[in-house]
Amino acid sequence: MTSRLQQFQPYALALFRVVIGLLFLCHGAAKLFGVLGGADGSGATVPTGTWPFWYGAVIEVVGGALIIVGLGTRAAAFVSSGAMAYAYFKMHQPSGLLPMENGGEAAALFCWALFLLVFTGPGALALDGLFGSGRRSGTENARGRATVAA
Repeated sequence: MTSRLQQFQPYALALFRVVIGLLFLCHGAAKLFGVLGGADGSGATVPTGTWPFWYGAVIEVVGGALIIVGLGTRAAAFVSSGAMAYAYFKMHQPSGLLPMENGGEAAALFCWALFLLVFTGPGALALDGLFGSGRRSGTENARGRATVAA
C-alpha cells in the first residue's frame, strides 16, 4: 500500500502547493484589491505603502502566484513563511499566547504550510522543472531519492 501511495506523492504535493498558493494569493488580493470581502470584510483595501500591511499583502499576492505555478517555489515559500511568522508574532502574539486566543490561526497555518514547501519543493507539474531548478543532482536516483555513496 505504501509503495502505491508513494507513486502519487509528487501529485499530492503539487495539489497541496496549488491550494496553499491560491489561498495565500486570495488572502493578499483581499487586502490589495478589496475583493473577497476586502481587508476588513467591507471591501476596503489597505493604504498603499503602509507598513507592514501593504507590503505583507504584496508578498501574499506575488508569493501565492509563484507558488501556484511552481516557479521559484522554495524561495517564494521561504519569504512568504517569514512574512506570516512576522504577522503572527507582531500582530497576533501580543493579544494572547495561543492562536485561538489571538486570532492568529491563519497566520500560523500559512507559516507552517509554506515552511513545509521550502523543504519538500513544488512536487509535480511545476515550472521549476522547466527552468532547471527541478533537475536532479548526480546524487539522486531515477525516482528523485538521494543515494548514499558507500
